[in-house]
Amino acid sequence: MRRLASLLAVVLPVTLVVAGGCARPTGPGNSVVDPPSAGFEERARAVAAGWRTGTAGGVWRTGFVPLQDLTAPPPQGFVDGGLKQAFLAGWYRLEGTLPSASVPEGTIRFPDGATLTEPLVPAKDAYAAIDQGDPSCPGGDPVLPPGPGTGADTPTSTAAPCAVLTVTGAALGTTTIRTSRGDADVPAWLFEVRGLRGPVARVAVAPDGISAVPTPSLPEPSLTAGIVGAQDMTAVDGAKLTYRLGVGACDQDIKPLVYEDEQVVVVGGSVTTPSGTCIDLLKLESVTVTLAKPLGARPVVDVSSGRALSLAVR
Repeated sequence: MRRLASLLAVVLPVTLVVAGGCARPTGPGNSVVDPPSAGFEERARAVAAGWRTGTAGGVWRTGFVPLQDLTAPPPQGFVDGGLKQAFLAGWYRLEGTLPSASVPEGTIRFPDGATLTEPLVPAKDAYAAIDQGDPSCPGGDPVLPPGPGTGADTPTSTAAPCAVLTVTGAALGTTTIRTSRGDADVPAWLFEVRGLRGPVARVAVAPDGISAVPTPSLPEPSLTAGIVGAQDMTAVDGAKLTYRLGVGACDQDIKPLVYEDEQVVVVGGSVTTPSGTCIDLLKLESVTVTLAKPLGARPVVDVSSGRALSLAVR
């Protein structure tokens, strides 16, 4: 049976108390419940060791390695689901003209005060990167947000089934994205979009200035039964981390598991799978944990695959 993915956001009331390099979950009243399984901790230690060795130098510490998509949504979010879907799908139309002036270089600023100067792409190239074509809309043309003079700042549609985003202009500015060196302020083209409360940002750094996430040498996954991996992150707020686990449709007692040290955070979860028949369906379950200290520039790594997790659009 083909495995499908669905989203079910459930934030679990679990906090974490760190002892001896690993995290132990506690329940209401701070009573200690089952600690992370030996299987999780053994795998997490191996993954952490691989990341410490594989990212000790090179671009991970000195370059620009994004850990989220290069296109960022408006900080104020979307006024309806149709516009958000258009953003996720890359459905845009251009009305007017984009800046034609060339900006050869820009500065990336990291939280520790370090900077990088990198070449930038022109606005037309940034627009080409966000525009993924026109939607195929059932029953006709896509829905367009209201134009000037018709309440464009406060659209009333709440369920546009097939919307398209109209870009009316662009300016060079900055956006904040998560990188291997923490949250960095990065040069970006800010596209004004009719019907949105803020601009859509596209990182303006040229491809030559962007480094890929490294893949440290790690042992093959060998998780024990009841341990599941993480798919992505959805929020980082100081020491509070929200990520999504890939669980089965019938899994119960879903709990986050975390191993952290000074250089890396390894995450996963534990589940109880009832006996009997269950549909073969992958579910994304959101969990929130509190680390021993703010995440900072430490990578968050999936215990199963060993890959660094990216920050997903919410």
